[in-house]
Amino acid sequence: MSMTVAELLVQTLDQIGAHQVFGIVGDALNPFTDAIRRQEVVRWIGVRHEEGAALAATGQAKLTGRLGVCCGTTGPGANHLVSGLYEARKDHAPVLAISGGVASAKRGTDYLQEDDPVALFGDVAVYSEIIASPQQAASVIHQAIAQAYGNRGVAHISIPPDIFSAKVTASVPSIATLRPRPEVAPAAEDIAGIAAQIGEATKVAVLCGHGCHGAAAELSALSDRLHAPLVHTYRGKDILPYDDPRWIGGVGLIGGRPGVDALADADILLMLGTDYPYSEFLPEDVKTIQIDERAFALGRRTPVTLGVVGSVRPALRLLLDRLPQRSDTHFLDKVNADRAAWNSMLDEKAALDRSHDKLHPQVVARAISDRASDNAIWVTDTGEVTLWASNWLRQSGRQQITGSFNNAAVGTGLGIANGAQALDLQRQVILHVGDGGFTMLLGEFMTAVEHALPVKIVVYDNSGWGLVHLEMEGAGVPPAPGSVFPNMDFAAFAQACGVQGFRVEKPAELPAAVDRWLAAEGPAILHAIVDPDEIPAMPHIEPSQAARFGISKLKQAINSLSPFRRSPP
Repeated sequence: MSMTVAELLVQTLDQIGAHQVFGIVGDALNPFTDAIRRQEVVRWIGVRHEEGAALAATGQAKLTGRLGVCCGTTGPGANHLVSGLYEARKDHAPVLAISGGVASAKRGTDYLQEDDPVALFGDVAVYSEIIASPQQAASVIHQAIAQAYGNRGVAHISIPPDIFSAKVTASVPSIATLRPRPEVAPAAEDIAGIAAQIGEATKVAVLCGHGCHGAAAELSALSDRLHAPLVHTYRGKDILPYDDPRWIGGVGLIGGRPGVDALADADILLMLGTDYPYSEFLPEDVKTIQIDERAFALGRRTPVTLGVVGSVRPALRLLLDRLPQRSDTHFLDKVNADRAAWNSMLDEKAALDRSHDKLHPQVVARAISDRASDNAIWVTDTGEVTLWASNWLRQSGRQQITGSFNNAAVGTGLGIANGAQALDLQRQVILHVGDGGFTMLLGEFMTAVEHALPVKIVVYDNSGWGLVHLEMEGAGVPPAPGSVFPNMDFAAFAQACGVQGFRVEKPAELPAAVDRWLAAEGPAILHAIVDPDEIPAMPHIEPSQAARFGISKLKQAINSLSPFRRSPP
């Protein structure tokens, strides 16, 4: 039985369970979108910018580990995909990017919108190929999906419209192989080496990264066996509930002092499933053992005495068979005392009655955290908002957290949130985003409206690039031109789009506004006018850094520069 290449691609997506394709229609894609139209399983979700399509597909891949799919037409359509696809590249998420191509007979003639798609996707993709003949199609489609799964990244195929429409008889081979990579157990001698080194140490601390997902029970058992504090990266924050006595908190600016100090005070640090990039927050004089599926990640952030290739869950199961029960709880008790003091500080900063006239961003983040569904998906954009949303979130252990982790790109949150919500319309998805980040891809809010994706968006409005201000103050310089800007009324914008919007400026208004916002049908915006002068809680600030913050403020006063934010319009 023959079918077109477009029909073959749709059939393959159906067979592997990839039932949503995000993109913008265009002439080169007409055979593909028509093939989707003529069946009822694979769904086309039209977006307002191709970057939003790439972000939505990546958001799904990050949350599920399964293939996300996005699509853009010839030239500019495909170009726009690339920026969003760096999310998948940097966070190692499997995504298939499909681009329309110039008609085969026109290639090489500098035709309208012609570019070199293989070169264009060369840096962002683990695989990039043009399907130049119908006979290639089945094999290239298989290879692309296999590469996306096998290398955990972006695979790109460019298909000219005449190839999309061409007939083929071959099906994509070996469909059963197109699936996420399985867990891998470490070598027995490596497990023995870890157990021996732990046996010589009194105080063990564990840094848990994204690779620890699915291993919550094993992590808890390891902590109980060794009385070891479990510290997490931002990508690992949602593995256990915030109030689990083993789960001490994070490291770095997205974290706190107890976690940083616990790592520094240990005799041995176990780095599990993490390639934590901020080496300045990792201890220099602590013996470190690292376990990761990626051999290339071992030892590149901090020196390790033993690097082990393997998945965290099977590694811990094997390791627990070799570790005796310990009785000394002094180290964990000390770390938990530090944690209690740190949490008290966080609670004070998040107290609703902290101020009568200023709405502090921590208060907003905590109020939303405490009212969210027990299984909510949290999406956090990049910038100062990341610090508020992550440090004052009290996760349940059933909730999931995602965002632009390693790409750290501002403006990516809304596209990611749309993808997350499209997975399950009944599950609560909450996006924390700054005013700058939200306006970057503002049109993607209409994607949510059009497809009835009930994403709940809180916009932290400080009328400026908050983290840029923080960095400038840390360097002792006043805010630069362009670092403050006026904003629209985001609540009114939501209403203009046909959905609900809420605006809050005073702490007393917050609880009722949050309740109405979360209860709203469909997508909704909470526009929070927050104090622009708030400084995040930092684990350790050197005296020279504190001095530079003061110098910056003095320069602002002397030069009569604008404050962090202007009065709302």
